[in-house]
Amino acid sequence: MDDENKTLIQLLKKFERVIILIITCAMALVLVLVLVTLDLIWLIGKDIRDSGLLLQIDQLLDIFGLFMLVLIGVELFESVFKSYLQREHTLRVELVIAVAIIAVSRKIIILDWKDYDSSTMFAAAALVISLCAGFFLLRARQPLAENNQST
Repeated sequence: MDDENKTLIQLLKKFERVIILIITCAMALVLVLVLVTLDLIWLIGKDIRDSGLLLQIDQLLDIFGLFMLVLIGVELFESVFKSYLQREHTLRVELVIAVAIIAVSRKIIILDWKDYDSSTMFAAAALVISLCAGFFLLRARQPLAENNQST
């Protein structure tokens, strides 16, 4: 490679690193995980105060949906921060798929399935199975790649 291409590649890598840093900071500011967690605690307290310890299904779904949203935010933040900024300087596909599995599962859990037909249910099942199969295949391939690098 000539020097001009090396310089361009280095510049693009620096640009990518700045963009990832900005996204990570934006996630920390926009998600404000502490505030979302406090909102969850507030919602639980309000629902218990309004209806006692026996919560209605709608209240439970709201609480569970917000709880899953907090978990997705934490997982996404941790994935980007750990994999890109601390170690490898690349976003691993395995982590992206793991976050996608969590996000899709959250959506499936909080959906009111009586409003959807069977084809939507099959599509959701196919999506989860595809994501999980991809995750499994990536994990199964990982030890082989590590063994090949050490020899």
